[in-house]
Amino acid sequence: MIKRLALAFSCLFLFVSLYAQNIDIDILKSINPSDPNSGFWKATGQSGYFLPAGLAAGTIGYGILSKDKPLREKGYELVLSMGISAIITQSLKYTIDRTRPADKYPNDVFVDKPVHGKSFPSGHTTIAFAAATTVTLQYKKWYIAVPAYLWAGATGYSRMYAGEHYPSDVLAGAAVGIGSAYLAHWISGKIFGK
Repeated sequence: MIKRLALAFSCLFLFVSLYAQNIDIDILKSINPSDPNSGFWKATGQSGYFLPAGLAAGTIGYGILSKDKPLREKGYELVLSMGISAIITQSLKYTIDRTRPADKYPNDVFVDKPVHGKSFPSGHTTIAFAAATTVTLQYKKWYIAVPAYLWAGATGYSRMYAGEHYPSDVLAGAAVGIGSAYLAHWISGKIFGK
């Protein structure tokens, strides 16, 4: 499974490096407004970190207080999923070292406030998709999956709206998040004997 993920990310990076830059910036310019200061999209983007962390802490805390071991284990799985996705994301950011779009195209991409650093993949999107996939794997109900993935997708869109990430950064973040959640689910099954 890890070999397949490594091959998929290598192919994605090669595609982005060789062919997708023009498509990436064209799509980004169509999404990114000249004044990206929407309170809704700012809050949605920031929720990519805070909502999963709050959900994990709340799940573990309630599981401890109510002495509900399976609920506690679900919280631990969510933490593991976010941890795996964060490690992979940071490793890719420093390995690939892609410049943020507003830094590379200052006259074409607009930001509310300058954000420098590494662009590929989107960390907010990664964590959002890791959380959405984890809760979907745990509960397997459409009324959990649909809102979870709508929120994760909106988080990814908000990163492009804000001019902080290319579409390929967001797609890669979604892939890393989903893959991390599946890996965490498998590891949790081994640890907790599901």
